[in-house]
Amino acid sequence: MEKKKGYSATVRFVLIAPSKVRRIADHLRKKPYIEAIAILEALPHKGARILKKLLKSAASNAIYHNKKLEEDMLYIQELQVNDGPRMKRIWPRARRKADILLRRASHVSVVMNELSQER
Repeated sequence: MEKKKGYSATVRFVLIAPSKVRRIADHLRKKPYIEAIAILEALPHKGARILKKLLKSAASNAIYHNKKLEEDMLYIQELQVNDGPRMKRIWPRARRKADILLRRASHVSVVMNELSQER
């Protein structure tokens, strides 16, 4: 019998470097949903706002698909932060030279599951 995957949400093409989001995501993996939201509300980073919105979306997906669930019954099973496309911009320098500015983007996905199931 196939094990249930969980409830997921993704956000793609977010204009923030993946390393900045991973720094925050490392604190949230395998934590209960309520505790993760409390951590994110205390952080002032842009990545924290993005992750908070994503976790709320995944939790609402879970509650919509399973009416018996409540927010305190969920935990973060999987949280991935991947590279998105990079936009190249030219940065003019002295003596007709140029540097390349890379604007990095991220793809973030989260899978939430019930606490009663095995971690």
